[in-house]
Amino acid sequence: MYAVNYHKPASIEDAVAAIGGAEEAKILAGGQTLLPTMKQHLAAPSDVVDVRGISGMTDIAVRGDTVTIGAAATHAAVAASSEVDTVCPALATLAAGIGDPAVRHMGTIGGSIANNDPAADYPAGLLGLGATIVTNQREIAADDFFTGMFTTALEDGEIITAVSVGKPDRAGYAKFRNPASRYAMVGVFVAQTGSGVRVAVTGAGEDGVFRHAGLEAALSSNWSSEAVDGVDVGSDGLMSDIHASADYRAHLIKVMAKRAAAAS
Repeated sequence: MYAVNYHKPASIEDAVAAIGGAEEAKILAGGQTLLPTMKQHLAAPSDVVDVRGISGMTDIAVRGDTVTIGAAATHAAVAASSEVDTVCPALATLAAGIGDPAVRHMGTIGGSIANNDPAADYPAGLLGLGATIVTNQREIAADDFFTGMFTTALEDGEIITAVSVGKPDRAGYAKFRNPASRYAMVGVFVAQTGSGVRVAVTGAGEDGVFRHAGLEAALSSNWSSEAVDGVDVGSDGLMSDIHASADYRAHLIKVMAKRAAAAS
């Protein structure tokens, strides 16, 4: 490691001021990506701004059919939340399957989606549910938030404060996990909402999380695992790496979509 200035602001305003006054600041939530990257000297921020002490950032609350999850809420907190389970049990199930207990008790929902790892679980869940990402400046629809691998619509100095999810008619998530990291080699989140069927895929796309129009159309006509059988899932635009080829990932997308639909 190396010398770095550490800030733990008590308010969003103080956090914004700390970021603005630094040469190069990084936001610290759970630290599951940032700290290992710093230890390997792949990132060298002048300042680290820890947002976990900001009031409301770990709160989870339900209003009507919407659950709002503070950005610093841990995966373990989301998994165990009765509020999340009331609105969307599939999201609680997704959170319960992230990493191992140590990761789940430190990693946060805001940190995960801000990093937008192409194999992370939450991007599929939030994109599949048509969630809203709330920042200190605005509200961003999930469709507009995830813009590519490790990239989002966040601007300099913008901080995620919460995520809002409406209650779906039904939803499910299934992933084929890497046995070592437990990241999704392919994860599929399916949801039927008031605006239609949404299917989001993580772990497979060369450009990160994406929606699959063919699966959405099939499940719109017939919400069942059997409806997935007739969908053509091609390998174009899918990743090939040491873990799986693009063709194998295409196969896994159908398998995980069937399991997610069956679990809904």
